[in-house]
Amino acid sequence: MAVSDVQNNGYTIRNAFGNVLAFFILILIGVLAFSIRLFSVIKYESVIHEFDPYFNYRVTQYLTKNGIYDFWNWFDDRTWYPLGRVIGGTVYPGLTLTAGTLWWILNFLNIPLSVETVCVFTAPIFSAFASWATYLLTKEVKGTGAGLTAAVLLAMVPSYISRSVAGSYDNEAVAIFALIITFYLYIKTLNTGSLFYATLNSVAYFYMVCSWGGYTFIINLIPMHALLCIVTGRYSSRLYIAYAPLIVLGTLLAALVPVVGFNAVMTSEHFASFLVFIIIHVVALVYYIKGILSPKMFRVAVTLVVSVGLAVCFALIAVLIALVASSPTKGWSGRSLSLLDPTYASKYIPIIASVSEHQPPTWPSYFMDINVLAFLVPAGIIACFLPLSDASSFMVLYIVTSVYFSGVMVRLMLVLAPAACILSGIALSQAFDVFTRSIKFQLPSLSGHSHVDAGDASSESVVANDTVKTDKSEDKSKERISRKSKKEKEPVEKPLSKSQVKKRLLVLPLETSVIAIILLVFLGAFYVVHSVWAAAEAYSAPSIVLTSETPSGLHVFDDFREAYAWLSHNTDVDDKVASWWDYGYQTTAMANRTVIVDNNTWNNTHIATVGTAMSSPEKEAWQILHSLDVKYVLVVFGGLVGYPSDDINKFLWMVRIGGGVFPHIKEPDYLRDGQFRIDSQATPTMLNSLMYKLSYYRFVETDGKAFDRVRQTEIGKKYFKLTHFEEVFTTHHWMVRLYKLKSPKNRIRGKAKKSKSKATSRTVSKRKGTRRNPF
Repeated sequence: MAVSDVQNNGYTIRNAFGNVLAFFILILIGVLAFSIRLFSVIKYESVIHEFDPYFNYRVTQYLTKNGIYDFWNWFDDRTWYPLGRVIGGTVYPGLTLTAGTLWWILNFLNIPLSVETVCVFTAPIFSAFASWATYLLTKEVKGTGAGLTAAVLLAMVPSYISRSVAGSYDNEAVAIFALIITFYLYIKTLNTGSLFYATLNSVAYFYMVCSWGGYTFIINLIPMHALLCIVTGRYSSRLYIAYAPLIVLGTLLAALVPVVGFNAVMTSEHFASFLVFIIIHVVALVYYIKGILSPKMFRVAVTLVVSVGLAVCFALIAVLIALVASSPTKGWSGRSLSLLDPTYASKYIPIIASVSEHQPPTWPSYFMDINVLAFLVPAGIIACFLPLSDASSFMVLYIVTSVYFSGVMVRLMLVLAPAACILSGIALSQAFDVFTRSIKFQLPSLSGHSHVDAGDASSESVVANDTVKTDKSEDKSKERISRKSKKEKEPVEKPLSKSQVKKRLLVLPLETSVIAIILLVFLGAFYVVHSVWAAAEAYSAPSIVLTSETPSGLHVFDDFREAYAWLSHNTDVDDKVASWWDYGYQTTAMANRTVIVDNNTWNNTHIATVGTAMSSPEKEAWQILHSLDVKYVLVVFGGLVGYPSDDINKFLWMVRIGGGVFPHIKEPDYLRDGQFRIDSQATPTMLNSLMYKLSYYRFVETDGKAFDRVRQTEIGKKYFKLTHFEEVFTTHHWMVRLYKLKSPKNRIRGKAKKSKSKATSRTVSKRKGTRRNPF
């Protein structure tokens, strides 16, 4: 009893020490996840990045200033003029409510931080939470070691860093944490069968629904896993408790989100969960009947249950088909159809296909965003099958589906990143476990001068070492042999027989183990270096402030904020600004001016109207914009400094979107032999379009040649004048150009004519009659 007590005490102390060490490691991982995302603040300044985050920042400002009730009922008249937008019913409120709650808590604690500062640092804070949630999820699948490894990998994975750097105040900042914690609670419920964790799982799913439209990935992946367990004969009461409350309570909570509403039960993205919900109840009823009836009665009851279940399923399917038959997309949203059919968006919805993050990724994108994890994922999948459990099968299904969706849309690399980190963490943990165990088992034999060949399976050295230990114990116990000494030998011999089998299977030669560990360390070091470089250089630069390395040093291009500041200080509050939809959020948030379209892209006809105006000749474009009460037009131009994301490079998308609604706009009219050109070979339609004129007006004055550094050619039409627009402001590097619509000329001419002699005007009117208003 004394030896067993000592062993138990040693195990307890070692376990407690391991838990404390794991806790401190998790704290360091959280610090790492937060600090690696601060390069943007250190190198530039504390500023909001990209386009969508500016809308989220503006909404958060309104929330903190006016309260949550005004936020739900806020009608924004500064966007989508003259339509406007109901913000509370068209936005996913999770990010806004999270940042607003953080700001209220900090102010309650007398920590005076601005709303902008809280928004800037929300994503790094939740990246630490996501790392801890990854630890919990991986621990449920393969243990503590794999969990810590996966957590540190997620803290540094470039794909997640790209969406969670300081200043990247977008929905994904909190949605990835919500995604991982929902999966963790589902697996935790699956392992424990606890209704408490099932309830928490529904709440976590509700938070995910509030945060991001990608919640449909959860509500389809979990039913797929539940159906997989049923088909493979792994049904249990724990599976029922993990699945059924999530569908019932989670759907009810999801319907409370205004932007989702009845879509939680009416759209095709959710029908798979309801179908599996019926199936799992039929299976549960079959298992219950099997436990209370005799085999003969069971066969009769199963026949009845299955027939009734099939009838209910067919009836439900018929109802669903009837509901979605009237929809041209059969109840699927355009984004969902573009995922299921990668060619759908390019054929039918050019507004979705025009977004760069909706394009399929290239192979280098995988190496850039997940780096060496791409090579470790297959090993992690193999480790999940040794042995295969409900939790590990879920991870295999997660990685397979996320790989497919990331291959369709580069934005969904973000969903792949947690799965890649978890499986890579499992692979690394299992590999280090095997290699370190091999070294640990063989080092004592080397110190004992036992001559064992390196190529042999080291079980022989272990047996030899064990015999040495037993000989020493026999020499010590020769003087007193008793029943107590025999009892003490038994617990020493029993684990040896079991461990010898494991050693024969898992122990590798010493040299191989050492070399493998060194290679894995170098692989991890390469991953760390690449992740730090990606965080510092590739993903830290804000799109609103651009930089370039020159021989004289770092050059900063602050043209966007320069243009928005000019609009804010030199135009009336009620003036309307027209631009391509990419810049709508920034114009509204930074210049506080009304825009015609913005990045929400909910109204394709409105965007097509602006695209048609940009594609039309100057006079026709003036008429379209004047009918929308537009006073200023904003154009982004990069031909002087070599900024490639300008409006000329986006022009064909304006033509395609405009032509989708207004058939007189045809893409071939802007192409020469199928090529998009702006030089002397460009088509007359292209050279006379409003976008061409507003971009290249007075461009020849810069260098005398009008050489476009982005397109690497001289423009085709250098000298021209504007008749219906006037230039009011061009930024320092010509990156943003602002034009004002001139007043209607017929009114000016009429006034000018009236100022002349009345006799001549009367004679002209008698001869020609009243002139018709051309506008």
